[in-house]
Amino acid sequence: MGPRDGLQSEPEILPTETKLEFIRRAIEAGVRRLEVTSFVHPKRVPQMADAEALIAGLPKRDDVTYIGLVLNRKGFERARAAGIDEIGMAVVASDTYNQRNQGVPTRESIKAWLDIARDARAAGIRANVMVSSAFGCPFEGEVPLSRVLAIVDEVMAGEPVELGFADSIGVGVPAQVTEMLQAVRERIGDAVPIRCHFHNTRNTGLANAQAAVEAGVSSLDASIGGIGGCPFAPAATGNIPTDDLVYMLERSGVSTGIDLEKIVATSRWLQEQLGRPVPAMLPKAGIFPQVAENYRAAG
Repeated sequence: MGPRDGLQSEPEILPTETKLEFIRRAIEAGVRRLEVTSFVHPKRVPQMADAEALIAGLPKRDDVTYIGLVLNRKGFERARAAGIDEIGMAVVASDTYNQRNQGVPTRESIKAWLDIARDARAAGIRANVMVSSAFGCPFEGEVPLSRVLAIVDEVMAGEPVELGFADSIGVGVPAQVTEMLQAVRERIGDAVPIRCHFHNTRNTGLANAQAAVEAGVSSLDASIGGIGGCPFAPAATGNIPTDDLVYMLERSGVSTGIDLEKIVATSRWLQEQLGRPVPAMLPKAGIFPQVAENYRAAG
């Protein structure tokens, strides 16, 4: 998620070529599915103003899927014209946040998703949908599980290739993750893969990711270096770092196919581009037991 959710709320606006280098580095590290940009109004999210130019410059790879976020019909039309592989649509679980993020109530976004999903299929474009702020809203507080499940019932009519759930402001806890994913599976069975998107705002992101793995999710969003957040929610900082997530998964026996050393190297490169440290812990602490092995070799 680094090139999109990672960069969208950082104060710097990186050049398109720097973003492309970021994406190339992620691919070289083994990442095969990337959310690279969003097709939103450039005045609202100036960090994503170069969406079309970015798509045009992406490495042409048959083994890599590039995803673009869309929030409405205009965004989808831009994504389709740019030749994106897959679009992701966000539907916020609370009306207040959906209105602030997308300018319409939740029901209008659901309606837009159903129309966009139909047209995406006709155009041969994969389409996934994510229920955002499913674990809590910065404006309305707790989001009832019943509300999330009602939205699931509606968006599933669009036949998404993947159904996502986002803790957009980092308020969720593992017990909540377990309860929600169990309820969703009871609702939809194995109809589509489930994906989770966690933020580490309150230091529960990795614990939530582990709970999601144990609940059987197919994929987890993460951002190299742990950069990013949502510019339309107060203090919604910190995507979970790809670095720390891969370290946790690999040492837990979950193979990711990702080269952790290259991810950490990319985080350090990213620090140079941004001019400040990134939130991820691994670039600071190092990879264990590699650090110990290097110490022995030096000693």
